[in-house]
Amino acid sequence: MRHALVEINGDPVAVTVDDDGLRRANGDLVGTDRLRWLPPVSGTVFGIALNDRALLESHLDSFNHPPYEKPPTRPVLFIKTPNTRNGHQRAVSRPAGERLQPGPSLGVVIGKSASRVREADALDYVAGYTVVNEFSLPEDSYYRPAVKAKCRDGFCPLGPWVTSADEVGDPAGLAVRLSVNGELKQEGNTANFVRPVARLIAELSEFMTLHEGDVLIAGVPAGRVDVQPGDEVAVEIDRVGTLVSFVTEEGAPREGDRS
Repeated sequence: MRHALVEINGDPVAVTVDDDGLRRANGDLVGTDRLRWLPPVSGTVFGIALNDRALLESHLDSFNHPPYEKPPTRPVLFIKTPNTRNGHQRAVSRPAGERLQPGPSLGVVIGKSASRVREADALDYVAGYTVVNEFSLPEDSYYRPAVKAKCRDGFCPLGPWVTSADEVGDPAGLAVRLSVNGELKQEGNTANFVRPVARLIAELSEFMTLHEGDVLIAGVPAGRVDVQPGDEVAVEIDRVGTLVSFVTEEGAPREGDRS
């Protein structure tokens, strides 16, 4: 089952998505004319830096020097603040004079409160999965991800929907692909996570409670690329979905959004 949130005539409407289209709770099909896709989740969005093995290994040498002295031994967290949330087929603005880099990732949607859960039980706390594009300015520090780089308005598109956990099955081994204007630019696989989804939930829930609707950005693969105004950026994840964003220049009218 795929669950989405769309805006119709200014009102948010929860829908399910099947092969025939979008359906309201009463089963009626929803016309796609003039609707806008909204982020399908409302909880806190937590990012986990350096959870792709190739990305971590590419930085191991620098981590053995000051100020770090050693690689991270626990998950490196950052938060995508509420102002960053964005929907499918919406505009993402590149700040003037800055480089903009998309970050394709699996989004893990928590289904019930998780506190001190065992790794063996952790996937029972997952409601489903969504596609995330964790846009960022280039980063100087992976140990301390910068708010200025991560938390610009609209820098976290999510969606288009949440695909239920039972439909996705095992979250390991999902291919993640980033395309710009239809050309493949970056790819990874959830099998390459340093900490698989279950271990992430177990380790994070040791010290903080994860709540229903929270999202974990489970890991961006190595090889970030720059994108430019006018680019169409798509993130595709096996069995989960495809999320599309349109890059605009900062200050451009929001008509850059498309439906």
